[in-house]
Amino acid sequence: MKTSYVHLVIDTASPYLYIALLDADDGIIETVYEKGNNDHSVTLMKRLKGCFAKHDLQPSAIGKITVGVGPGSYTGVRVGVVVAKMLAWTLKVPLQTVSSLALVASAIKVRGDVLAWLDARRGNAFYGVFHVSDRGIERVESDQYCSMVKMRETHQYNEVFEGEPDIIKVLQSNLPKRIENIHELAPVYLRETEAEQALKEK
Repeated sequence: MKTSYVHLVIDTASPYLYIALLDADDGIIETVYEKGNNDHSVTLMKRLKGCFAKHDLQPSAIGKITVGVGPGSYTGVRVGVVVAKMLAWTLKVPLQTVSSLALVASAIKVRGDVLAWLDARRGNAFYGVFHVSDRGIERVESDQYCSMVKMRETHQYNEVFEGEPDIIKVLQSNLPKRIENIHELAPVYLRETEAEQALKEK
């Protein structure tokens, strides 16, 4: 890996587009956290180009990529993963993944067990439970999909569903996972697509 490089972080699983540029020591250069309008596929590359132009950087400066792989919006998750895979393959740089819910959890300001969730529509949610402390963030329960009612009945924790991620806290945890074969990387959906559900109902 290059001794001096940009670490790019992308997450498009939630209603909010998140981008972070960090230096080789994981010092923050620039972040973008903005609510989209189901248009991450349009705005992601525009925002990336804007960030690189602002700091007079070229894509070739990227030396490492971290991408949120879901769960979340089917189309949204896919956008970020496709772009991350394309860049990692083209630039031949390391790629690692992290749960998009871990990024959500990192935004909370309280300490203790945290219920991080994203709206999965029709009264359902994607959720994960994490422990947040001054030392960082740890996973308590695996990411799941169920009704919001059931989620809240079984988990009486502080909740978080939005807020700019504390990317340093996430990167310093053991949650990011290195991908050895980029071609095998797939988004985490946790539920069938509406098309798959429709086929089963026929």
